[in-house]
Amino acid sequence: MSILKNLFSKGGTVVGSPVAGSLVSIKEVSDPTFGEEILGKGAAVIPSANQIYAPIDGKVATVFPTGHAVAITGNDGTEILIHVGLDTVNLNGEHFTIHVEADQEVKKGDLLLEADLEQIKAAGYDIITPIVICNSDEFTQIQAEANKDVAPGDDILKLQK
Repeated sequence: MSILKNLFSKGGTVVGSPVAGSLVSIKEVSDPTFGEEILGKGAAVIPSANQIYAPIDGKVATVFPTGHAVAITGNDGTEILIHVGLDTVNLNGEHFTIHVEADQEVKKGDLLLEADLEQIKAAGYDIITPIVICNSDEFTQIQAEANKDVAPGDDILKLQK
């Protein structure tokens, strides 16, 4: 039995991609807060589309007023931060549209945010999007999928408590 099948047989959590693009290791993120996994383990996507979707079923814990990031607590307690781009908080909400609010229940695939990636890049920002498991220490295993192109909802992380 493969490790992945064994992981699922034990009731692991699967996190989907919140955005279409190229899945890369979180260690490729140049910001050390993400790349050195200070906030937690995870993955990153270099997005090719402007829509950011819920990666799991759960509740919106926080939507940053600038629209550059959203945190979701999964129904199983998984805490996920989706951070669109690096240092994009400095855009003060420009080029971002928020579609959810704190405490809102969401299903995997629900639209959370939109980001005008071309405008964000034109303003000089890196659009790489880290997806961080903020309560990584609660899991015995966090496995990221290998580098590949992903569509919203495609499996990117597998977690085991």
